[in-house]
Amino acid sequence: MAKYAKWLGGTFGWALGGPIGAALGFALGTLYDNSSADVMNWGEQQANPRTRVNTRTTAGDFEASLLILTAAVMKADNSVKKSELDFVRQFLIGQFGDAKANQQLLLLREILKKPIEIRQVSLQIRSFMDHASRLQLMHYLFQLANADREIHGNEISMLTRIASYLGISKKDFMSIKAMFVMVNTESVYQILEIPKSSTDDEIKKAYRRMAVKYHPDKVSHLGQEHQKAAKEKFQKLTEAYERIKKERGIK
Repeated sequence: MAKYAKWLGGTFGWALGGPIGAALGFALGTLYDNSSADVMNWGEQQANPRTRVNTRTTAGDFEASLLILTAAVMKADNSVKKSELDFVRQFLIGQFGDAKANQQLLLLREILKKPIEIRQVSLQIRSFMDHASRLQLMHYLFQLANADREIHGNEISMLTRIASYLGISKKDFMSIKAMFVMVNTESVYQILEIPKSSTDDEIKKAYRRMAVKYHPDKVSHLGQEHQKAAKEKFQKLTEAYERIKKERGIK
């Protein structure tokens, strides 16, 4: 237990304060009745989130946020599916290896049992996490919702709420959504955050702008699985651009 406690304490930075810390504390308290001093000290060592000035997002901060919002999305349609659990398991194994992935899955299982304060948790993430990391977090949550190849209406509603609280613009949200939910031919334009009426020159400029925004290097600090997912997102952006170019005969 102590080894697990030290790993968490050393990995999660700003995320151990505020509502995120409270949610993790609940899960840990359930897992470890009569917790050790190591566990009890984590919260005491964290400054009040409102007074923190270091906004650097670490991989650990990202994962703490990810666990809680993962639970929120999984519960959105009132059914925790095997496909969702399998997706999360494989994602965590790729990021941490079997041992740490199993530890985080135990935490997730406990977090799933507790009501989650979506607004408070998301606002804490918004206060400390850089924009590129928040976009990557939303992309991951869409991947999770799409694990069974169908995104439920309640999941879309939950994702919309989370995006709003995270300070993600409607254009950014619709761009990521269009990568998973292709409603019509205009969806490829939504990925580039432009209307179908855009000129060829506007399309080229939009792609260059989005290529900078979604470049995988922007989230390299979050770990290999997140960078892998970022590369997939970048690929979807490029595929949308190539499809538009083909339809319009753009050289």
